[in-house]
Amino acid sequence: MASPRTITIVALSFALGLFFVFMGTIKLTPRLSKDAYSEMKRAYKSYAKALPMLKKMGISSVLLRKTIGTLEVGCGIVLTLVPGRPKDVANFILLLVMLAVLFFHQLVGDPLKRYAHALVFGILLTCRLLIARQGEDRPEREERREEQINAQEKNKVKVS
Repeated sequence: MASPRTITIVALSFALGLFFVFMGTIKLTPRLSKDAYSEMKRAYKSYAKALPMLKKMGISSVLLRKTIGTLEVGCGIVLTLVPGRPKDVANFILLLVMLAVLFFHQLVGDPLKRYAHALVFGILLTCRLLIARQGEDRPEREERREEQINAQEKNKVKVS
């Protein structure tokens, strides 16, 4: 039977992956929801207006929206379907995207209810990454601890 840690990682990866595939798709196409797509277009126009340096760099609101949407869809697919280390990389990229989205919302002065989802999913991504990384450090620590105990026992034998 799988450990509780493994079940947690799989469940979080799957749920977060599906969420980001859905949200990224809404940013890219009106097929799922015309209203949500229109709202995304409006929101990203306000983000681009609030950051004039984006325009100087040649990044329009459309490019910004499509880039973030593509990142969300791609990383969401990785979180949902791909095993191993790529999930952690996708998780980290999505965490950076969520931080950027939170920054955009703060920049334009949106109320909390407009960006609460980004805050919650940023926290969930952080938890998933911490849980995933926690298990990798444990064997190394246990090996070091065993080596220390063995060295202490050898010293005791030499002293006796």
